[in-house]
Amino acid sequence: MLKHRGFPGRLPGSDFQFVIRRPNPKGVTPLIKRERYRDRRPADKRADTAFIAALWAHFGTEPFERGNLDAGRLSWLFGREVLPYGDSFDPVSYESLLIINEPVARAAFPEAFDDNEDWA
Repeated sequence: MLKHRGFPGRLPGSDFQFVIRRPNPKGVTPLIKRERYRDRRPADKRADTAFIAALWAHFGTEPFERGNLDAGRLSWLFGREVLPYGDSFDPVSYESLLIINEPVARAAFPEAFDDNEDWA
């Protein structure tokens, strides 16, 4: 499992995790598309914004390996702002490649792309 050095471990001042420390001994947690409803808590929305900002700062428009990125946090963005890259995508592999869908991400989280914000 690739560890993304320099990627923030969590949302500062919260328990919202962005990366995992070690592989799950029971097997890889699959990436799924989770529905985001309008009545989500503000803290959850802040965590999503900070996570997409960290992804953008760390990877930009380049494809990236899932590695130690938290499956739960990725699943809130998967299928919309974060897409599988390539035809051989495996949702239960740490080596799967992903890419940020920039137009959709900018529309959903415009504040994550502001240069004056420091989310991580």
